[in-house]
Amino acid sequence: MTDAPPVSIQEVSRRSGLSEPTLRYYEKIGLIGPVPRDAGSGHRRYGAAAVERIEALSCLKATGMSVRDMHAYLRHLDGEADADRAAQLRELFRRNADRVAEELGRMRVRLRYLQLKTDLWDARERGDDEAERCAVDELTRTVPELR
Repeated sequence: MTDAPPVSIQEVSRRSGLSEPTLRYYEKIGLIGPVPRDAGSGHRRYGAAAVERIEALSCLKATGMSVRDMHAYLRHLDGEADADRAAQLRELFRRNADRVAEELGRMRVRLRYLQLKTDLWDARERGDDEAERCAVDELTRTVPELR
């Protein structure tokens, strides 16, 4: 990709999945360095290194990583390779993995609640009083976890 000609913001957006406003914002806040402009049109032209960086940022954004942590990640990448840097990056990713695990746990409780509500209404539709009571009992135990 290093020999690739510069590409437009539309192409970078298509490749990365980041919107054009997000790309402009990332440039404004320094996640992406200044983007050269086409001399004739004034449009942004992204080189191969910028596209690679943007694709990495897209992956980080997809995990829900904060802009602050993205900045930290890039600062560590730009530094000298050493054990301290590796430890800091490991910690950054561990914190984010823990955050996603917590989110996943909350999503599982939400899913369980919705499945139980489905069971409740299915039982009610079938006129199955016992299944309805079981669903209500399970819902009663699940509601505190939902909050």
